[in-house]
Amino acid sequence: MILLENPPADRHTLAEDFQGMLIGCTLVALSIQFLRASELITGQIAGLALVVAYPTGWSFGAIFFVLNLPFYWLAIRQMGWRFTVKNFVAVTTMSIMADLMPFVLEVQPLHPAVGAALFGLCAGMGLLGLFRHGATLGGVGIVALWLQDTRGIKAGNTQLAFDLCVFAIALFLFPWDRVLWSLLGAVILNLIITINHRRDRYIARS
Repeated sequence: MILLENPPADRHTLAEDFQGMLIGCTLVALSIQFLRASELITGQIAGLALVVAYPTGWSFGAIFFVLNLPFYWLAIRQMGWRFTVKNFVAVTTMSIMADLMPFVLEVQPLHPAVGAALFGLCAGMGLLGLFRHGATLGGVGIVALWLQDTRGIKAGNTQLAFDLCVFAIALFLFPWDRVLWSLLGAVILNLIITINHRRDRYIARS
């Protein structure tokens, strides 16, 4: 369990966690639709899932779910079972919603600048909502929150550094202009997290 010098005074009820995580997952699932409509990618585990899903036609949600499985070991050891269960629920919910949303919401092809901006805004606010209720969407988010809680490194900075590595590799696999537009979306997302997610305001803990 992570001990806090100044822990939050409030603890969310189960109902509050449910609605907060549901809203967060919905916003992130929506952001994936904007990426697809613009043929863009992103960083972290979602980006890897898209890299696999685009050429193969496989389910993004299924790939995203599977790629997150190894990170639960770190979550259990470093963040506790409560945090891990919330992450598992969030990842599962978002995976299902991302695959089902195209059946009820059709997004027309977007200019990559618009798609990148909408992705960054929706995903950033969605992740903030999940962070506020003690969850992430697994993967690098787990590592980022662990480093923030134990080393004081902002979660957004960790995620942005990882994203830069992913996009450097993507330059060899995708058209350079699409990679640059995708990078814009990742920068917007991580700036939102860096500016708004502070240790003294709220923190994920078991």
